[in-house]
Amino acid sequence: MNLRPLNRETVATTTHPVRILQFGEGNFLRAFVDWMIDIANEKGVTDSDIAIVTPRFRITPALETLHKQDGLYHVYLEGVKDGKPGKESRLVTSIADAFSPAADMERYESYITSPDLRFVISNTTEAGIRYEPEEMSGDNQSTFPGKVTKMLHKRFIRFNGAHDKGLIFLCCELIEDNGSTLRDFVLRHAAEGGLGNDFIDWVKNSCIFCDTLVDRIVSGFPHDTIDELKEELGYDDNQIVKGELYHIWAIGGEGYLTAQRELPLDKAGLNVEFMPSIKKFRDKKVRILNGSHTGMVPVALQLGCETVMNAFDNRDVNEFINTMVEREVLPMIDEERETLERFSAGILERFYNPYIKHQLKSIALNSLSKWEARNYPTAKDYYSRNGKRADFELFTFAALLSLYGPGSGFNAQDTQEHLELINQVWNDNDYRSTVASIVNSNIFTENFEEHIPGFIDDTARYLSEIRRNGMSVALKQFIEAHKNG
Repeated sequence: MNLRPLNRETVATTTHPVRILQFGEGNFLRAFVDWMIDIANEKGVTDSDIAIVTPRFRITPALETLHKQDGLYHVYLEGVKDGKPGKESRLVTSIADAFSPAADMERYESYITSPDLRFVISNTTEAGIRYEPEEMSGDNQSTFPGKVTKMLHKRFIRFNGAHDKGLIFLCCELIEDNGSTLRDFVLRHAAEGGLGNDFIDWVKNSCIFCDTLVDRIVSGFPHDTIDELKEELGYDDNQIVKGELYHIWAIGGEGYLTAQRELPLDKAGLNVEFMPSIKKFRDKKVRILNGSHTGMVPVALQLGCETVMNAFDNRDVNEFINTMVEREVLPMIDEERETLERFSAGILERFYNPYIKHQLKSIALNSLSKWEARNYPTAKDYYSRNGKRADFELFTFAALLSLYGPGSGFNAQDTQEHLELINQVWNDNDYRSTVASIVNSNIFTENFEEHIPGFIDDTARYLSEIRRNGMSVALKQFIEAHKNG
């Protein structure tokens, strides 16, 4: 192959002020946020380039490769849109700089004290936003909140506490209340580090910490098909990142209107929603997408399926999940039905993506706590509102117990003491006592039977049918019995 190198000498690019500092050089942010900024810049709704720094201030191989390519790379997306498989690629040019502060602290300080800087975007993993006592003198803070506190204090001093020099934080870490949690930790560091009340007031009143929820499957660097993709794109790009077409970014919390006004990504045709609080949105996404995944996995695995796509290719699994969402999940979400159905259709369409090999075993990790967090709230609300049990959700719970029980052939990855308890109380001659012992143990925080009378009996009946007839027969019989609602 005779490929062109990828850099700013071989590609004509447009530069913008660096208004965004990004903590994280990984695949997700590059295929999600940086991709969005590039589109918004092209459409003229933003005028912002990005400077990337490594969260731990270390030099990484990805950073070095990105630097060699002058921050340029392709995002290659594959998925299903409007029921049809589709692909698209984009050369992203929004990254103006990428470096490690440890190698160039002066450069880092020039960005954090720049009058152009307005946004900070981060993805430091779920473990990144944590609190540990930190010394605020010097530049050796080890945690991300510690680094942010030090960064903001330097900016506060540089601009003498000017209100308009505060920053807007858009955290992409997959934890609840990510932005407001970072804010709390920064204020704690400021107080315990003796940085003064004026600085604390400036953080409270001049900086905005939005809570966000991000969603896009990003599979990363395409090792298996890299040569073919390079030839298709025409460049020797060693930072290609692959992902799915679907994307959504919910941004909320105090100050969300300011974030929307200053970074109007929604006006670029991107699936970005700004709202006062993302709690309802998070609950909706968790119940529809994550709840469907968690409910589907134990059923599909016991049918021999390996991926989400395999599962949805199975007519019975497909019908079961779609009916569960339509009858039990959507009615429990307080939102206009038409809007919910559009959202749900977009979510479930992703299950048909032939390009993403989403392994069921990976989704099955820690399914006990996942079922309680994602599926039980729907079952609980359903009984509270209708006085009836949510049969589909209870069937998924029975399927989960069958998967985790002895003799299933599945090696569950979950809390070891919970797995041991299930094995200890398991009795193939008395599934009711088995279910009761598991439900009434310390595995779960909620009392399922108290809030849903008959939960144990129904689950035991479904478990008995699955174990004695096999999942294929039990699922078909269940679907037939619930044809008419």
